[in-house]
Amino acid sequence: MKKWFYTGLSCLLVMVVQGQETALHGIVRDKSSGETLAGATVVAGTQKAITGRDGRFTFGRTEFPVSVIVSMIGFKADTLLVNDGSKALYINLSTNSGVLSDVVVTGTMKAVQKMASPVPVEVYTPQFFRRNPTPSIFDALQQVNGVRPQLNCNICNTGDIHINGLEGPYTMVLIDGMPIVSSLSSVYGLSGIPNSLVERIEVVKGPASSLYGSEAIGGLINVITKNPAKAPLVSIDLSSTTWNEYNIDAAVKFKPSKKVTSLLGVNYFNYTHPYDKNGDGFTDVTLQNRISAFNKYAFQRREGRVANIALRYVYEDRWGGDMRWNKSFRGGDSLYAESIYTSRIELIGNYQLPVKEKLLFSYSFNSHTQRSVYGTTAYNAGQQVGFGQLTWDKTLGNHDLLAGAVFRYTYYDDNTPATLDQAGYTNKPERTALPGVLLQDEISLNGGHTLLLGARWDYHPVHGNIFTPRGAWKYTIGPNDVLRLNAGTGFRVVNLFTEDHAALTGARKVVIEGELKPERSYNVNLNYVKKIYTPGFWINIDASLWYTHFTNRILPDYSNPDEIRYSNLRGYSISQGGSVNAEFGFTNSLRGHVGVTRQDVTIVEKDASGVKERKQQLLTEKWSGNWSLSYTLPRGGWVMDYTGNIYGPMDLPLLSNTDPRSPRSPVWSIQNIQLTKKLGHGVEIYGGIKNLLNWTPARNAPFLIARSHDPFDKNVQYGPGQPIPNPVPGQPDIPTTVVLQTPENPYGLTFDPNYVYAPNQGIRGFLGVRWTLN
Repeated sequence: MKKWFYTGLSCLLVMVVQGQETALHGIVRDKSSGETLAGATVVAGTQKAITGRDGRFTFGRTEFPVSVIVSMIGFKADTLLVNDGSKALYINLSTNSGVLSDVVVTGTMKAVQKMASPVPVEVYTPQFFRRNPTPSIFDALQQVNGVRPQLNCNICNTGDIHINGLEGPYTMVLIDGMPIVSSLSSVYGLSGIPNSLVERIEVVKGPASSLYGSEAIGGLINVITKNPAKAPLVSIDLSSTTWNEYNIDAAVKFKPSKKVTSLLGVNYFNYTHPYDKNGDGFTDVTLQNRISAFNKYAFQRREGRVANIALRYVYEDRWGGDMRWNKSFRGGDSLYAESIYTSRIELIGNYQLPVKEKLLFSYSFNSHTQRSVYGTTAYNAGQQVGFGQLTWDKTLGNHDLLAGAVFRYTYYDDNTPATLDQAGYTNKPERTALPGVLLQDEISLNGGHTLLLGARWDYHPVHGNIFTPRGAWKYTIGPNDVLRLNAGTGFRVVNLFTEDHAALTGARKVVIEGELKPERSYNVNLNYVKKIYTPGFWINIDASLWYTHFTNRILPDYSNPDEIRYSNLRGYSISQGGSVNAEFGFTNSLRGHVGVTRQDVTIVEKDASGVKERKQQLLTEKWSGNWSLSYTLPRGGWVMDYTGNIYGPMDLPLLSNTDPRSPRSPVWSIQNIQLTKKLGHGVEIYGGIKNLLNWTPARNAPFLIARSHDPFDKNVQYGPGQPIPNPVPGQPDIPTTVVLQTPENPYGLTFDPNYVYAPNQGIRGFLGVRWTLN
């Protein structure tokens, strides 16, 4: 009897053991997009596996319960306890990468997986920008390949964003998909957005007017703010530099009611200690006192319908100029300075209509007031822009449709000739209503092919009907290879932003030649994305080639020292080139990215004899590169970051043939290093050195500001010069004068602060602390 008892007990134990030692299998996916992840590391007890191309992993006999650890560079590791292997595991990892994230909305106005988007979109998260922390998004974009913040004045340090060599007016800036920047505010729109509220920044290079209309002729920068429901409870970032710059960035989440969640962010930047390290008697960096507040509300509605509204206010007082200047000299001709007061209000929101169909109404409004003085020249301006857009999103079989109606109203007024009537005596503010409709069809075809067809029609009260079509083709070669071909058109209805420093600092007369026609562009872009995963490292490669042809470009003519002339280009302009981005990571916690851009922006115009002349666009580099390297130490919570960028030579604006400054910039590079210590409980301390090479443009020039000792040209002597041909038929030539070369003025120059291509700020240390409470 005992024999049978022990035999039966042994069989039962074997059955139990066999039940606990079964196979374990599953799939690892990206939590945000649902895409399977190849190359993820899965550890179950003493066993280890790497997921295949389809994200799958399999273990043999496994003893349960078992702790499973899943990790992948660029994603947050996940640990879970598995009690049995009867069902497949579906493990979703959250992204932790700074570059090439996997959800985008800008390319098609829809939230789609980045690899699935037929339009190439680059995505950058706050983790990427924290490798080189900056007080504004404007400064942070210097880390993005092919995007360069360009300073336009040595004194007031205002600037714009260049994408693939194209100037600021060709770049549209959006917050949560709504346009916030047009002519007047393009200089200041990217300053004062609290970094603590930014979820990610999406960049589209190339015309996007078929979706976003005027100003989207060269590219888009879309600042996506955090969803209040998913944001941390509190986040604070305090920093300062050895140049006495102080920055405070804070955000707090709260619930005004059960179904409403709010996120309030505040940014304050203060730099009020002037430096003159290049010895020209003028401030090297503009002094700024800026405060910005951003409040976003998310409403919980039935059936998950969307409703958000946000309000932002920015006020800034900045000045640069003579080191002895104070506000009592504002507007006078004793000491020169450029003083700018800016006040800006923005309203942004969207509301999904309570109907069966997916109808989304999005809207924005901004009011921008500016009071500026450039020496004795006052520039006072106001602008209000209202924008509304209703879109219908519908899927029919293999067709993903998007249709919309849009309307934009712009009011603009200033104290310059740009807003005078044709007689030049009566003020006539610009009031422009711009309605339009758009239609887009994304067609899923067999064999991994996707075709996107889109078009937009706008009606301008002066220029009439404006039609902008586009098309895109995407071929998914495999789960880690995508090829895209995009072609389209863009347009820009010119709203002369007359805060042109060459005009204001020189008190030039603004002359508009004839009726300015809308600028047009025709673009083709080829993009290839390759992802490589191995047990030891991963790399994502994003490469593009582009060609853009412009007609009717508006180019200023400074040949007459007393005036600035705006007219349509009597020829065409070309922007062409290629870029490569590579993001990589190793299992030893080393990660980074490298980007290289080669570009050529050429202007082709006929001279007086009808012969075509080719010239390079001013302040446009032929090549550039940037990089970042981050290494997480195995112990102690230390992270090291090394970032930098490098720019090739560019043509610079000179005053005359006798100007002794170089007509081309040298190769220059800004490099930075940072060390971060994570202390736990959401606290981290960071510090480092910016501009390690202590490079400034003053190194290679006899002077940057021409005649800084005589900013009002009181000692400049003029003599008769050759008449300049007037392009208006039937009118006599306009006589002009030339600046004489005298012992006091040996180069024959006038005051000019526009010889600028890089920051004047040298080496400096920085220190900061962050705290996040989830």
